[in-house]
Amino acid sequence: MKIDLTETNSSKINAALVKARRDIGTPAIGMVLTLVIVTDEENAYDALKSANDASHEHPSRIVVVVKRVSRSPRSRQGARLDAEVRVGADSGTGETVVLRLHGELVDHAQSVVLPLLLPDAPVVVWWPDGAPTDLAGDPLGALGQRRITDTYACEDPIGALGTRAAAYAPGDTDLSWTRITPWRSMLAAALDQQNLSVTSATVEGEADNPSCELLAMWLADRLQVPVTRTLSSGPGLTAVRLETKDGAIVLDRADGALATLCMPGQPDRAVALKRRDTAELLAEELRRLDPDNTYEASLKFGVSKLRSADGAPAKPEAESGAPVEAAPAEAAPKPKPARKTAAK
Repeated sequence: MKIDLTETNSSKINAALVKARRDIGTPAIGMVLTLVIVTDEENAYDALKSANDASHEHPSRIVVVVKRVSRSPRSRQGARLDAEVRVGADSGTGETVVLRLHGELVDHAQSVVLPLLLPDAPVVVWWPDGAPTDLAGDPLGALGQRRITDTYACEDPIGALGTRAAAYAPGDTDLSWTRITPWRSMLAAALDQQNLSVTSATVEGEADNPSCELLAMWLADRLQVPVTRTLSSGPGLTAVRLETKDGAIVLDRADGALATLCMPGQPDRAVALKRRDTAELLAEELRRLDPDNTYEASLKFGVSKLRSADGAPAKPEAESGAPVEAAPAEAAPKPKPARKTAAK
């Protein structure tokens, strides 16, 4: 069921939600959170589709905030709110409210969203693209217990990691971090089986892929060993190599779907390691609403402390501008030219 409202307000939107639930006999109970999506008109459809798919696991009220910024100074003089209310089959397993903000109302989106939040339920704010620099300091971000971004959508993904680290607040997270959850699980399980001491590590993946950098920083932070960052043609993250005194532990995924795990003294085995879509990533993030301390530690480790294949720092200057001294590296082949591919 869909209800279109023009030049409306939050009170009328809430009334429309109650009326729609009564008309189709759908109770409000059962929704576990409010998901606020902050996006533009171009990305609204894809973001809403992913949120609806994720709502099958996490029934929620989805509030989509579309800021219609006009270049005309005259059009910004009058504030206007248009809304679309969806309940039932048109909104996954919960409720959906699409808000289109015009004029000066764009700068006061939180005042429109606040009355639409489910009472006594957690709030998660998601920016599919165009996230602010300070997530917790943003008026909409301040409403959420969790704040989700995707650094891969930024023009400079690697630089965005430094920005996220500088402005990190408990509750921040990144879909680029969520993408490497299967990799982290597989590598941790491999080390539990072997019980070997890792002396160095290598992470291979396409250039400017924040997931590769986050995995490398996670390994360097947790294992306290030098980590080398090498390039490949992708797609995305392609291989991880952990050096031990008994041989190398290698997790290699060349095609983006099936990986091969090689461990000393054991036969090679094939493991499923497919690239997941946005709905699966979002559903994983909605499973936990507490701060991710592991993500925080990995993010703050810093890309500048990683090494490139020639032994130099992956980034010659740290975020503060001071040079970072690289650890001595073993000889390694020069990286292959990287070919940029979609990682979403």
